[in-house]
Amino acid sequence: MRKRLRLARGAAVAPRTEKVVMAKLESEFDVKCPCCGATLVIDRNLGRVVGHHDRPKGDRPELSDAQRILEQEAARREAIFNQSVAAERTRGDSLSKRFEEALKQAKEEPITRPEREFDLD
Repeated sequence: MRKRLRLARGAAVAPRTEKVVMAKLESEFDVKCPCCGATLVIDRNLGRVVGHHDRPKGDRPELSDAQRILEQEAARREAIFNQSVAAERTRGDSLSKRFEEALKQAKEEPITRPEREFDLD
């Protein structure tokens, strides 16, 4: 049972960091998910999942590294943006070059009348 605390007005409350652990019944058993690594608590009598515990993630960054990570992400976004701007600038040149090549090829080909199916009969 949880304890209730009465606080004076304006008192600061620290966030809870501990988990509430419930007593395990005999009809409950744990199953580890092969896909995500989470632990499922299943009750035999109910025939359903009664609890779920996520796998602890070890790749969480430290709060002290947050500024460095944000700067790296900003630099990565800026590099991708600059790359797309450069690609858009050269896109017009490449399209005009392709158009000129297609126009030259069209001028060199002889003009022929296209064959239709009913002309072959």
